Amino acid sequence: MQVDAVYENALVWTGTGLTSALAVLHGRVVALGEDALGVSARTRVDLGGGFVVPGFHDAHNHMAWFGMALDDVPLGGCRSVEEVYDAVAARAATLPAGSWVVGSGYDQNKLAGGHPDRHGLDRAAPGMLVRLKHTSGHMTVVNSAVLDQLDLAHVPVGGDVVHAEGSPTGLLREQAQLLLRPLTYPTPVEQVVRGLDRASERYLSEGITSVQEAGIGGGLVGETPAELAAYQLARDRGVLRVRSTVMVAASVLHDLPDGAGFGLDLGLRTGLGDEWLRVGPMKLFADGSLVGRTCAMHEPFDGEPFDGEPDNVGYFQVPEDEIARTIRKAHDAGWQIATHAIGDRAITVVLDAYEAALAASPRADHRHRIEHCAVLQPAELTRLASLGLIASPQGRFVNELGDGMRAALGEARVPWCYRLRSVLDAGCVLPASSDRPVVDGAPLLALADMVRRRTASGAPFAPEEALTPEQALRAYTYGSAYATFAERDLGTLEPGKLADFAVLSGSPLDESALDDLSVLATAVGGELRYQA
Repeated sequence: MQVDAVYENALVWTGTGLTSALAVLHGRVVALGEDALGVSARTRVDLGGGFVVPGFHDAHNHMAWFGMALDDVPLGGCRSVEEVYDAVAARAATLPAGSWVVGSGYDQNKLAGGHPDRHGLDRAAPGMLVRLKHTSGHMTVVNSAVLDQLDLAHVPVGGDVVHAEGSPTGLLREQAQLLLRPLTYPTPVEQVVRGLDRASERYLSEGITSVQEAGIGGGLVGETPAELAAYQLARDRGVLRVRSTVMVAASVLHDLPDGAGFGLDLGLRTGLGDEWLRVGPMKLFADGSLVGRTCAMHEPFDGEPFDGEPDNVGYFQVPEDEIARTIRKAHDAGWQIATHAIGDRAITVVLDAYEAALAASPRADHRHRIEHCAVLQPAELTRLASLGLIASPQGRFVNELGDGMRAALGEARVPWCYRLRSVLDAGCVLPASSDRPVVDGAPLLALADMVRRRTASGAPFAPEEALTPEQALRAYTYGSAYATFAERDLGTLEPGKLADFAVLSGSPLDESALDDLSVLATAVGGELRYQA
């Protein structure tokens, strides 16, 4: 047999052990180690002593949002509200009067002065339309020129317009952001395609070969009702460079005629597609953000009252009974379900809904998920495991958002926050993800954070939840593939599986080396798509 390529002179971590080489035929692994070295090949590739791992698989990211946001005013580095205003003013000075000035990535927990407000934005960009998205994606601040065009008399359920001294500040939380839709939605398909192109290029440079897009077509994260068409167009043009599973927003699912269930037109549901582009879970939002203090909690947030709300326990984005009803209908229709739940009360309600749906209609290997699953009490962890659910936390959050999360929770609840080790110990398969662009999505950064569990200020954050380097690496490869049924083709390097891999400068199994690692090359289907 002659194979397409043999990759040699490397240390290869297959996901189950170490070997020295791999052989690829028609995009799939056909042999490893000595067996690979012994076959005839059209091409032999010397990997220069690099360390090969299965391609990183991000189980929860927002690729289109990230790619398009590369054009926004970057606010993540700002440390005062005045710096935000200065950045807005600098961008406004480059644009014609009446233009949109769009920024993203600010975090009020890191800003002296808290949230920007409409008055400061009015001063920074007179004659402009200004929209700044919070790093979480769960809040947006606009200036007066935008606010004046919104129908503030009809704020959607599950969101609010923040007021101070009787007038709106410009801060729109959760579903209130949908008030902007008449001005900003839908995003042109070509713009979405360009975002996917730019994001894919970045992802390959970081060793990412497959992703799960956490919501398309509607809701807070959807860019256009034709979003799947944008993915197809990107694939047709060769600019969708990473394998993509897309979650479909619950808001675009509906009852189908003739008792055909609950889903998309033509009865489409989880599983349609191929190894490059697949329809994945239904994505449902239960609550909001922890650092934004809008997630649904059993007890109030800690510290100073938030925006005049001393008893703030957050809220749900949809009525509680609607959460249960939607989960039951989607489950019965055969969907895999991914429900965003961050606060401990939201997690309780979502667990109740899953438990009721599974009791009424048992289904083996459903792989229903709780996205983020952030504030997970011990009893609820036990229940999650018993129901066969998948928690999908983000390891990088502890570093970039940990200080803000601690301030919101108080010390007593920090041990429940973004749990990793205890999820594994409970017998669950643990995926890894970034929620990019909420935080930096580079997997090598996340691996270090999953092992070290320290905030940006250097403080330990529930260190008992730390993983070993191998556990973290397995979560970012096999665990994430498992979370969407893709482990049949991805997540490990074994004969018969897709030959997606990254070549690193050193071993991620060595904790002391984690800070010095870089990606030397990335291959998708055995084809090198990136080389440093």
